[in-house]
Amino acid sequence: MGIVAGLDSSPDFTRIVVCDSDTGAVLRQGYAPHPLESPEGGGRPADVDPQAWLLSLGEAAGGGLLEGVQAIGVSAQANSVVPLDAQGNTVRPAMVGGDKRSQVAAADLIDALGGREAWAQAVGSVPQTGQPVTKLRWLARTEPDAAARTAVLLQAHDWLVWQLLGRPARRTTDRGGASGTGYWSAATGGYRPDLVELALGHQAMLPEVIGPADAAGTTPEGLLISAGTGETQAAAFGLGIGLGDAVVSLGASGSVMAVHPEALVDQYGMITSLADATGMHLPVVTTLNAVRALRGTAELLGVPDLESLSELAMKSTPGSHGLVLLPYLEGERTPNLPHTAGTLAGLRRESMRPEHLARAAFEGMLCGLADALDVLRSRGVDVRRVFLLGAAAELPAVQAAAPALFGTQVVVPQPADYAAIGSARQAAWALGASRGTLDPRTPPVWQGAVAQVLEPGEELAVGQAVRQQYVSVREQTHPGAL
Repeated sequence: MGIVAGLDSSPDFTRIVVCDSDTGAVLRQGYAPHPLESPEGGGRPADVDPQAWLLSLGEAAGGGLLEGVQAIGVSAQANSVVPLDAQGNTVRPAMVGGDKRSQVAAADLIDALGGREAWAQAVGSVPQTGQPVTKLRWLARTEPDAAARTAVLLQAHDWLVWQLLGRPARRTTDRGGASGTGYWSAATGGYRPDLVELALGHQAMLPEVIGPADAAGTTPEGLLISAGTGETQAAAFGLGIGLGDAVVSLGASGSVMAVHPEALVDQYGMITSLADATGMHLPVVTTLNAVRALRGTAELLGVPDLESLSELAMKSTPGSHGLVLLPYLEGERTPNLPHTAGTLAGLRRESMRPEHLARAAFEGMLCGLADALDVLRSRGVDVRRVFLLGAAAELPAVQAAAPALFGTQVVVPQPADYAAIGSARQAAWALGASRGTLDPRTPPVWQGAVAQVLEPGEELAVGQAVRQQYVSVREQTHPGAL
């Protein structure tokens, strides 16, 4: 038996799990917040000193947590850029998160390469606000001196791996993290340095992309450090999803991702073609309005929280007495309607009750995510089971409606640190491959997540009728949008 650790450095905290390398059983855990100051007005900062990540890591690993550990895997927040100078020092604080400062930069880049389809063909995604390539464009336009001094580009997990290894000359990343940059193609497996130059104004050194079971290196103490990956890829790996599985994540915005054997190219830019942590692909479709639509409805109805909104919605029936909510409260990305607004259709005297509007909010959110699932299915992605993640997945109104609206089995995993678990699983794979006890082409089999399984059952026909009514309203309001 070996002992491995997985580290997840999220925007707000560091979590560490120490696991049995054979079974994945969690032996002990550590946690520490990131010592970050919020910007004026609250919210997450867009600029972060990466040393804060190391301080948090050290605190989370305190008390002998890593005693006996033989390998560590690292995952970290996506859409991060750590610009370094030629000596390896940070040129400026790391740029992290959604970072709306780069909205104009994203539009500039799309035009500069010849449109959305050109980007989709080049790297499998269209520049988005906060994506590393757009951050580089913003840096070049807004802080030209810092851009000129930038010689090396790393993401958060790349930088942490490099630090753990003692800042060696060799810098590495994995294909999962690289695929989210906007200048690496999951289809070709190669960088597009010309796109770095288009964004930053000059070339920069990029980390070597190593294989899923490869080690980034070994510390002087003999601790193996695996390739690392992005937080999304690590969570998918920790859940153990495979072909036929999709993951629907319910945050303020929503996302749908699925395992697929090939990279997908979507000329409309609705699909972001990521690579996963195993050598497969992880196409992702995002909606801008998920839980934020529920919170907006709760505020409108004067209910104190989402649990109360769910309780109210359960007093209605499937179809919300004819109410249909298109929850495009912040515009929408799927379909691509950035400047639109939400729509409430089907108002009649008998439907104008709080419980029906509450139910319509849940159904509208889930139907929007079903649209995202259909985008993947229409490109040949097999979806036979949906994992539902996020705190809202526990709400009875979500669980009552999701299987029938998605048209498939829904799995609600027990809350756990899946990104950290996925990182530990990667560490176990790299450790086994280095010792010759595991095939570098096949990840270790770990015990699956404890989960609640929901079947569409007899409600399937009713759910599909509700979904069709939603599609009908969407087509009338935004014909041809999907």
